[in-house]
Parts: sequence; C-alpha cells; structure tokens
Amino acid sequence: MSLLFTILSFIVALGVLITFHELGHYLVARWSGVKVLRFSIGFGQPLFKKRLGKDQTEWVIAALPLGGYVKMLDEHEGEVLPQELPRAFNRQPVIKRFAIVAAGPIANFLLAILLYWLLFISGVSGLKPILGPIKPSTPAAFSAFKEGETIVKIENEPVVTWQDVRWLVSTHVIDRNPEVMVETVNPQGEVFWRKLDLSSVDTDDVNANFLEKIGLVNYPPNMAPIIGQVITGGAGDRAGLHVGDEILAVDNKGISYWEELVKEIRAMPGQSLTLEVLRDGKTIDIPITPDKAVDGNAEIGKIGIAPRIDQEAITKLLVNVSYPADTALLKALDKTWEMTFFTLRMLGKMVMGEVSWKNMSGPITIADYAGQSAKMGIIAYLGFLALISVSLGVLNLLPIPVLDGGHLMYYVIEIFKGAPLSEKTVAIGQQIGMVMLFTLMVFAIYNDIYRLISG
Repeated sequence: MSLLFTILSFIVALGVLITFHELGHYLVARWSGVKVLRFSIGFGQPLFKKRLGKDQTEWVIAALPLGGYVKMLDEHEGEVLPQELPRAFNRQPVIKRFAIVAAGPIANFLLAILLYWLLFISGVSGLKPILGPIKPSTPAAFSAFKEGETIVKIENEPVVTWQDVRWLVSTHVIDRNPEVMVETVNPQGEVFWRKLDLSSVDTDDVNANFLEKIGLVNYPPNMAPIIGQVITGGAGDRAGLHVGDEILAVDNKGISYWEELVKEIRAMPGQSLTLEVLRDGKTIDIPITPDKAVDGNAEIGKIGIAPRIDQEAITKLLVNVSYPADTALLKALDKTWEMTFFTLRMLGKMVMGEVSWKNMSGPITIADYAGQSAKMGIIAYLGFLALISVSLGVLNLLPIPVLDGGHLMYYVIEIFKGAPLSEKTVAIGQQIGMVMLFTLMVFAIYNDIYRLISG
C-alpha cells in the first residue's frame, strides 16, 4: 500500500505540473491565432481522448505520464491546407513563436508562485530553531554555541524555523563561504553573535544531515521515558520490554526523561545492566545487554526501542508562520526567484565541476519525495509541487535542443541572423540534444539506484 501511495502521489504531481506546462503553450498558441491539433498529457498509447472546440483539438491522456506535448499546425510536420497557412506555427513571426515556446516554463514558475502564495497564506509549520545538545569537537562547539539558544539570524537574514537554518547554511556551503555569522538568543534574552566555521562541510554534503556534522541539532522535547515501540529482534525485544513500559532507572540511576535513558544506554554497548520498569502499576527489574552499534568513530549501545510521542511537548517546539494575502504574494515571488536562482547556481556548479553530479535526482527519488510529502499532509505536498515546478521550469529553459530552451536559442539566433536556421542545422541540433538529455537521464537514474542500494 505504501508503494502504491507513492506511485499515485508521483503520478498526481506529474499530472499537475505537466498540465500547467502544456496549458502555457496551448493558451498562448490560441491567443496568437495558431491552430492546436492535439493536447497530450503523457506519451504512447492513449488511455483517453476526446475532440473539443471549433478546431476539434484532440485532448489526450496517454499511458506513459513522463511528459506531454502540444501539437500545433506546422508545415514541418505535415501538409497544411492553403486556407489554414496563416494559422500554422512556422508561419508566425519569430516573436510569437518565442512567446508560445516560453509560455510553458513560465507557466511552471507561475504555478510555483501560486502554490507558495497559498502556503504563505495558510501558514507553514516548522520546528523552532532552538539548539539541542552541542556535540563536542564540532565547529559549533568551538564557536561556543549553547544548548537552548535560539537562532534568530544568519548573516543578517531572519530565521523563523529550523528549515530556514538548513536552507541559509546550505546556500553558504554551495557558495563555498568558509564561515558565517550567526545571531542567537538564550532563554534569558541575552543576544550573541557567533562565527560558524563551514570549511569542514563539502558541497556533496548538502543533501545529507550536514548540520549535525557542524554540531547544529534541533532541541529535543523532554519526553517521558515511556516505550512507544519495540523493534522486533532488538535487545529490548529479546529482554522482554513491552510498549507502555516506563523506565524508572538504569542500574539504580533514576531516569526522568527519554534523553537521559538514551544517554545511559549509548554509554554501555555490550555491557549487562538492569532496567527498573513500571508495568501495569508494578515495578519490575529487567536485565538487558545493549547491542553494539557504530556512530561515526564511536561505539554506542542500542536496545531497539522508541519513545511514546508526546504531542504536547512537540507542539511547544513548533511555530506556524502565515502572512496576509499581499505580503504572502511578495514572499511567494521572492521564494520562487530564490529557488530558481539556487537551481541555476547548482546546475552551473555541476557543469564547472564544483558540485558533484551525485546531487542530481531522477524519477525514482522524486517519486519517493512525492510519497513522503503526501504522507506529511497537503501543506508539505504543495511545497513539494512548488519546488518541482520551479525545477521543471528551469530545466526546460536550458539551451539544450529538444527542450523549450533549445528552441528559444534557435529563435534568438534567428532574430540576430534575420532568417531561420536551416533544417539540416536544426536536425543536427535535435540529435545532439537527444544525446545530452539521455546522458542526463542516465546520470539521474544511476544516482537514484545508488541511493536505493546505499540507503
């Protein structure tokens, strides 16, 4: 069921993004007087088709949903009746052809703006940027960050959620800035400016938990040491721990919070100990030996249990950010531009060899993210759609023949040259574009498969 949900989430996402993209082409073509023969979502065998309108445009949903197209009347693709020549795409002025082709990517950017606008109006929830325990010998420890401090600014950029922290720090990592200034405030209201060293973080780390590498982790809620899950086959399962058990002590050392229990267990890998457990109103002692596990270069203990989620404690660490409609629109425009610029910058650094091609994702990873975001709720799913819509818009504007950006490149040359490129030149460009696109797809799918195998 989980796999089916992921697939359905992916198909819905593709359907929305492709429909908006092709609607951009379709609407501007109609406004320009060009006859549209077919509007297709997907390729291959039609699953649904119907002719509508004065021009009897064929509307199609096809079997392979990885794309779509708008087929227009064009002398390059078939014979055109003399009376319909004024409505042929190839007979339009270059400015009209440019507008029709550019309308697809522009529609994706407009969709992203719409989605971000809705998100900023409805409110986006996130974890407050409160720092958890600072791991020793990390850049955060060397800069004297303290547990319980709240990050309020990074290089004068305001921070509201933990996601803001991740985003702003990642942009500085991508730009290879060796350090950033971070403003924090402690629970007593004292303000500090700290210089955070980023030199230990590689650009390839931005898709991983790189904040933990530099010592920044979010503050954990003070949850009671009550077991909410026992992993089958783990040390806790073998020892006879049950869901609902409350851990009162470890080797006679009292436990008040889950984090205290974790700290004690981690410190005793492979060592026998005794848990004092409250079960059904009775106190019992349970002997247990934590399994050995590796965390970085250290060996730690694990017993395969998870806490009962304390929703009230978690809610205290959440913040909901929403804006009035006009402010939300400005934020949406800014967010779309920010994501567009970031995507272009990442692509440029990949081409220059400054960022690994391992950061490129293909359909498998995108489908996984679609499923994960859909499970988190409509707000997360809309955010995912907005992000992918920006990426699709940017991708289609790349000057690669067969993509919209390749055709726009031809039209720019035509404007300066005063005449269209020869059919032979265009055909060669299309072949080169197909090879480039196929190569990019191979890289992306290889990365997807590598992530699946490596976990």
